[in-house]
Amino acid sequence: MKKLLFAVLSSAALYACGGPSETPIDTPPTVDENLQSETERLNEWFEVKFEEELAFSPIALTRLGRKEQYDQIDDFSDAGADEKLAWMLETTVDLKNNFEYDQLTDNGKISYDLWLYRVDRERRNASHRRQVYALHQHNGLQSFFPTFLINTHRVDSAEDFETYITRISGVAGALDQLLVRAQLNAESGVRPPRFSYEGVIQQSTNIISGAPFDDGEPSALYKDMLSKIDGLTHYGAIDDDRGEELASMAATALTDNLAPAYQRIIDWFEEDLPNSDESAQGAAALPSGESFYDHRLWVNTTTELTADEIHQIGLDEVARLRAEMEAIKNEVGFEGSLQDFFAFIREDDQFYFSNDDAGAQDYIDAAAAHIEALKPLLPEYFGILPKADLEVRRVEPFRERPGAAQHYRAGTPDGSRPGIYYAHLSDMRAMSIPSLEVIAYHEGLPGHHMQISIAQELEGIPTFRTQARFTAYSEGWGLYSEYLAKEMGAYEDPYSEFGRLTSEIWRAIRLVVDTGLHVKGWSEEEARQYFFDNSPIPEGAVISEVRRYLVNPGQATAYKIGMIKILELRAKAKAELGDAFDIRGFHDTVLGGGAVPMSILETQVDNWIAELQAG
Repeated sequence: MKKLLFAVLSSAALYACGGPSETPIDTPPTVDENLQSETERLNEWFEVKFEEELAFSPIALTRLGRKEQYDQIDDFSDAGADEKLAWMLETTVDLKNNFEYDQLTDNGKISYDLWLYRVDRERRNASHRRQVYALHQHNGLQSFFPTFLINTHRVDSAEDFETYITRISGVAGALDQLLVRAQLNAESGVRPPRFSYEGVIQQSTNIISGAPFDDGEPSALYKDMLSKIDGLTHYGAIDDDRGEELASMAATALTDNLAPAYQRIIDWFEEDLPNSDESAQGAAALPSGESFYDHRLWVNTTTELTADEIHQIGLDEVARLRAEMEAIKNEVGFEGSLQDFFAFIREDDQFYFSNDDAGAQDYIDAAAAHIEALKPLLPEYFGILPKADLEVRRVEPFRERPGAAQHYRAGTPDGSRPGIYYAHLSDMRAMSIPSLEVIAYHEGLPGHHMQISIAQELEGIPTFRTQARFTAYSEGWGLYSEYLAKEMGAYEDPYSEFGRLTSEIWRAIRLVVDTGLHVKGWSEEEARQYFFDNSPIPEGAVISEVRRYLVNPGQATAYKIGMIKILELRAKAKAELGDAFDIRGFHDTVLGGGAVPMSILETQVDNWIAELQAG
């Protein structure tokens, strides 16, 4: 099967007899050879620039499984952001001055366009820097840092552990930089809602609670550090005396460096809390709020769709999906309205595991089982398959929030760290069994784990493309994969199919609610009510969801817009190719070039269609 993104343009060498020696006569390179040569030269340039870009982010290096700058943390100051942007703008000048776009292969043009798109995105982001909340309750950086150290900073030697300790100081410095940004935002009239202040205070307090900060059980960070020391002593990398020394150094770093930085955040947020709005307002209430929200829609959907257009798409999709939910309600013989059925799903005990640690483990086990059951079917739908392992885990206690959205964290390209599907399970009444199966597919296979792992494992394209992130693409794929799982034979139980529809209408509701909150003046209560009126999503999850949209404007619109575009491209390919359409080829085209904006994805699919039509 031809695959667009792995196609290599080549031509046979041309030879002619040139006398007794029969030496090949030199001939000018063919057009294809010129294209390939220029593209190879460009790809070499991209590799150099990607390494330069990585140098700005020790975190990104560690995520890739590399140990350069292993004792450092990124610069989160405005000055650091300005330096990175200046470098990115310089690369565009270099790119345009040194490479001829018309002399590139189709794949080379995609790489060229993608680089410029990323630079433009960063340039536009910079103009809205003061409007982005520096710290907030939804996966904010204050909770990211401990998660990163625990799950991503691998310790294979005493030296690695020493860098862990040094990184603690780096995290403290980064927290101070983020606090400065939060203070500058507040001075310009940009504050997250009061619930977000309270969330930051609570999460920060949780992180510095327990030993060695107080007399309680070991905190999550200290427990992890002690576990890594035990690993070093168990395998003979260090002796017990060195282990005790490292444990003492770790405790000192936590109490003397990290705790004061978190306390400074707690103190300022508590002091400024009375200045925050108890009644949450959307982006339109911020300085230049409407232009900021338009920008956020562009960033997250990678389209030019307006807020009004997205709102209407959401209304239309909600109406369509409600009709499908009505059909399931009738299929199971439920007597009553759809609202009554929502209440039944939301409240009946049969749809929940027990609200304790045992129930949480039951949830993890069931999610893993669904993923495993689907694995054998993947080769029927994909030519490219991920090599990386996948684990299903409960979120760490210090950042676990009732009803918060489940999420995926990528592993390393070499497979040394698996991808992880995380579930928030502190409130099992916010995690219904009917929705369990569909979420497992979205976060695991054939969803995020497949898409991101394949991207990281790709060969034949510039490395920067294997690490690119575009929300509409990745979350659009995640939602598309839920639908694809149905085509693969999943959701045999009608309640699980209802769970799939619940997940899809959830994303359609997001289009309505996100735009409603940020440009149409909806209150938090109105947004919640729209959820309750159109879905069986538990109250805890609804509260968490609406508050997520309020601190991260536009992000929630990416899912459905991305899914719709992927389905449109699939329908287009089917219509134009007819019997020549192959679902494996389509999926390999979508996944085989890494994450891209929707406009570039359309170009990739168009190129694939044209290639097949050309024979």
